[in-house]
Amino acid sequence: MEKSTYYVSVQSHSVMNEQGQSSYEWEIEATPEEADQVRLELDMMQEKDEEATGYMFPWPDTPEISSNASFQSSVDKVYRTIYELGTPETRRQMEDMRLLSNLS
Repeated sequence: MEKSTYYVSVQSHSVMNEQGQSSYEWEIEATPEEADQVRLELDMMQEKDEEATGYMFPWPDTPEISSNASFQSSVDKVYRTIYELGTPETRRQMEDMRLLSNLS
């Protein structure tokens, strides 16, 4: 299947077909199915973010650390996928920002 350019905003949890629809951080080359996978990963990241920030734990032995770890894992997965599908410019920017050093 032929790949198209998509514009990804991690901040706004979106994958767009057209560059002018909204602001974005990354460009990827993906099939429609791969773009849908990025959307699913962004949705999961948002769910994990809401879980991590939705609770206030006043006790030191609470699951706050595991909630944060789950969120970070979903963020890492999103960035790995963006890098794998990214245009050469996207990959270069991610490497320059050292985003991948945390994803090993």
